[in-house]
Amino acid sequence: MKRLPLIEQYGLIGDLRTSAHVCDDGSIDWLCLPRFDSQAVFAGLLGTQKHGTWQIAPAASAGRSGPGAVAARRYCGDSLVLESVWPRPTGSARVTDFMPPGDGAPQVIRIVEGVTGEVPMISVMRPRPGYGSVSPWIHEVGGRMVAEAGADALWLDTSVQQVEKDGVVVSNFTIAAGQRVAFVLSWGPSHAAEPEIPDPEAALAKTLAFWQDWVQECTYEGPYREPVVRSLITLKAMTYGPSGGIVAAPTTSLPEEIGGGRNWDYRFTWLRDASTTLAALLGTGYRQEAQAWRRWLLRAVAGDPENLQIMYGITAERDLRERELAWLPGYEGSAPVRVGNGAADQLQLDVYGEVIETLYLAHRSGVAHCADTAVLHQRLIEHLAHRWQEPDEGIWEFRGARRHFVHSKVMAWVAVDRTIRLVEAGALDLDLVALVELRERIHREVCAKGFDPARNTFTQSYGSEELDAAALLIPQVGFLPPEDPRVIGTVEAVRRELSTPDGLVRRYPTVGDRTGVDGLKGDEGSFILCSFWLVDALALIGRVDEAQALFERLLALRSDLGLLAEEYDPVQQRQLGNFPQAFSHMGLIQSARLLHLLSTQSSPPRGPVAVPAPRSTTRGPRPASKDLTSQHA
Repeated sequence: MKRLPLIEQYGLIGDLRTSAHVCDDGSIDWLCLPRFDSQAVFAGLLGTQKHGTWQIAPAASAGRSGPGAVAARRYCGDSLVLESVWPRPTGSARVTDFMPPGDGAPQVIRIVEGVTGEVPMISVMRPRPGYGSVSPWIHEVGGRMVAEAGADALWLDTSVQQVEKDGVVVSNFTIAAGQRVAFVLSWGPSHAAEPEIPDPEAALAKTLAFWQDWVQECTYEGPYREPVVRSLITLKAMTYGPSGGIVAAPTTSLPEEIGGGRNWDYRFTWLRDASTTLAALLGTGYRQEAQAWRRWLLRAVAGDPENLQIMYGITAERDLRERELAWLPGYEGSAPVRVGNGAADQLQLDVYGEVIETLYLAHRSGVAHCADTAVLHQRLIEHLAHRWQEPDEGIWEFRGARRHFVHSKVMAWVAVDRTIRLVEAGALDLDLVALVELRERIHREVCAKGFDPARNTFTQSYGSEELDAAALLIPQVGFLPPEDPRVIGTVEAVRRELSTPDGLVRRYPTVGDRTGVDGLKGDEGSFILCSFWLVDALALIGRVDEAQALFERLLALRSDLGLLAEEYDPVQQRQLGNFPQAFSHMGLIQSARLLHLLSTQSSPPRGPVAVPAPRSTTRGPRPASKDLTSQHA
């Protein structure tokens, strides 16, 4: 099988409803329409060209094996408009790819512009709906080319001649300096009237203005503004505008190990991922996204918080059943390809902490608690009070036996702590005495059962010897102060036992061909978010120079377009996993903010770093609305 481009060779364009992956050879190899979680119409990323692609490139390099088949590219300023420049002996051409945000039909617009001389160009589109399994009916309607398959129709409009043969739409043309030729691919229901033919140039101007206006809201002015802004744009691009839901990544089944089976569908809204993403957005001035996400949360959870799922569909769907697509060979033969995600049925107690932390951050950022949010918050904390002592599958969604994961218990403590802060601020009316007692009980248990005094480190779970990089969050969330010897010991243990030779961090030990604690065979790369957690932990314990050096190494892992996948293989020196990954870009933003904060202070901050410490209050305990600890006294 011919080797696919590296994951980091892809650029992202999107319209806040879905997105496309554009390779530096001019080929769109992944596009789901009309939503992130719809079936792909171009699925070549997980197979071959026969599973769907759309390439626009100089005619002599229209195949991946052709000479000079890679373009120089960049985003146009602070936007999601991608420019690829193709120099050739006879001249040079530029291709501008983008998707206009808006309420109309989802569209991919590709404008070919002659820069110098003349360049023969070719557009080759192979639409293959159903994740590459369906050959559509391609025909001409009123001078427009349309590909129809079942409920979906793809309309391709351009001013140059289009020829269809064997399910492929081809346009050969020559572009001269000063000329511009646009290709517009529009999605619509096959039974509905054909979509309007857009004005590509007006759409480009509107798209650029949208992103420029959005970026102007950013309040971060630290030394890493360029990577922070690019990460913010990437996070925004993974937001489903109509609902406010945020996908963990816009792809499925990009492997955590080349040739391995750790391939998962990330095109859903994890409460954890969305919460931490919102924390990064709130910390850089974006409150509208928090308001939209809160409305999404209420729709998804409020009616049945006792049966909280750890993830939902982008419009709060609950049924995310997992299945395998046997006809797709997977990226570089990494099978199976999965859609849906069975982890939706897991118990992950840390999610309560992340959700309540974000509600707290939103409140502190000026997004006032509404009555419905207060009711949801109360029911979540009451439910957590009855379940926090149960074992769960943990942050990494282990498919082995449930355990008492330390991170889960720490985040349960965070949920109670942030609730106490909101009660003290007058935003909630709950039993403060009961909450304080519950917070102390959780803290005592974690310190007694989740800490290994012989090695001076917190472990992955009660009584285990394994380490977990999630323990690096203990000082950041305020569970213990950074100067506590147990915190310093944990940071040193993670560096000693979970770090690669170049300082990157793995999530936890994996065991190759044997089934490990996670219930899976195989290995994985270093986890980019965990490496940013180490940056934060080193900075907090006073090793700012080491933190800065690691942060710079992590910045160097970004693609030429500033994008990060979920993991990195330090041996093959390539990115791994679904791409781009919200977790990774959130970690970059938070680490940049922390390093900037510490550079302006004479000593490390105490308490939760991402959460401003609440003003002191003289309010006493409130009358109990419900005793949160009575069943565990």
